Amino acid sequence: MYTHEDLAKMQGQSLKMQGWIRQQTFSPEMAKTLRRFSSWEVAELIFKVNQSTLRGRLAADPSLPQGMVEEDGRQRWYSLEEVNELRRRLKVNRKSMMPTRPVGKRAIRAAIANFKGGAGKSTVALHFAHAAALDGYRVLCVDFDPQATLSHSMGLSDVAEEFTVWGVMARDLIQETARMNSSVQGAESGTALPRRRLPASVTDMGLTDLRNSDFIKPTSWPTIDIIPSCANAAFVEFASAQYRHLNPEWSFFASVSRFLDTLPDDAYDMIIFDCPPAIGYQSMNAVFAADVLYIPSGPGYWEYDSTTSFIGQLSEALEDLSRFSNAVPAGTMNLPKAFCDVRFLLTRYEPSNELHRAMRSAFGKVFGDRVTENPIEMTRAVEQSGRFLSSIYEMDYREMTRETWRRARGSFDVAYEEFRDHLISAWDELEAKI
Repeated sequence: MYTHEDLAKMQGQSLKMQGWIRQQTFSPEMAKTLRRFSSWEVAELIFKVNQSTLRGRLAADPSLPQGMVEEDGRQRWYSLEEVNELRRRLKVNRKSMMPTRPVGKRAIRAAIANFKGGAGKSTVALHFAHAAALDGYRVLCVDFDPQATLSHSMGLSDVAEEFTVWGVMARDLIQETARMNSSVQGAESGTALPRRRLPASVTDMGLTDLRNSDFIKPTSWPTIDIIPSCANAAFVEFASAQYRHLNPEWSFFASVSRFLDTLPDDAYDMIIFDCPPAIGYQSMNAVFAADVLYIPSGPGYWEYDSTTSFIGQLSEALEDLSRFSNAVPAGTMNLPKAFCDVRFLLTRYEPSNELHRAMRSAFGKVFGDRVTENPIEMTRAVEQSGRFLSSIYEMDYREMTRETWRRARGSFDVAYEEFRDHLISAWDELEAKI
């Protein structure tokens, strides 16, 4: 017979192994570091200019970052900070190297969601975040998944529960309850509400003393921050159900949206959500805060079937929650929830696989132009990057054949560029703050 105590022991043993794996994967200090990028990568893959053009600009202006030169003098290697300084200072054909960003608007938010496990949500979120950073954008990732794959891939471990999405939601419960208690009208009836009292187990956790910045952690990428998750955050679904009982008028699904609304509009450019493989309190927070919904799916029949179930159940959940329309503070969001864009992205796609091609055709016939033009292909380099909790952008192309690395990167590059273009179009639909 196995009880919760036996399961706890198994977890303890696994955590020890987890620590050892991270030590082998990252640095001896168990801290993930970001590699440098070669002048070839900076010129042709990041800035998309001829390498000789970049060399000419560097030679003409010695004040520009010159990078770290290899011993043989053949190649220069740049940190991302140096890449971004070059981006700010260089113009090619009188064109700025800075990325497109609408003036006077907050960051655009995209949820990577599907309740099918193994659809590639964390892989897509990780690669899109890294690609956006190389594109010059400032990115905030929000890890809603208790498996914390994105957090671990970003180099974060040993995260306390109060600094996860659960902490954001619990603090929001306290703040919203206080707001409701001070209101002279009820959320729906227009009559005075009885005061809601929260137990000390909630109010005495010290969450109200936390600043917004306490939830946001830096990563090894200087322009990427993350609100991390942790394994213990799995209990948020149970805790949230209890919290709703304590205050049934609490619009729990708007917690993260309210949190993000308090961040300065220019703090980030893109906010990317990695959602759990389920429709629950955390995933509903993600979809309600998102402007764009990106749904990754494998190219098999069962993935197609699961994706169909996902959008059906998500539709029902959003419809049910629309009854909270009078409970959401003015200015937070409009209900019923509407996305600026919804897209389906095929992952782990093999162009030579007849079944994959057939399923891609089926997705296209059903969802039309909502299916992205560029699927993410399955390559050996992608598999290898997953084993080492890294993206293809973090892997040094010298560790494999350049063609293998470039093919994997090329697949993510075109998928990201399509993602970026969809987000820029959606950005135009957001209202600018006056």
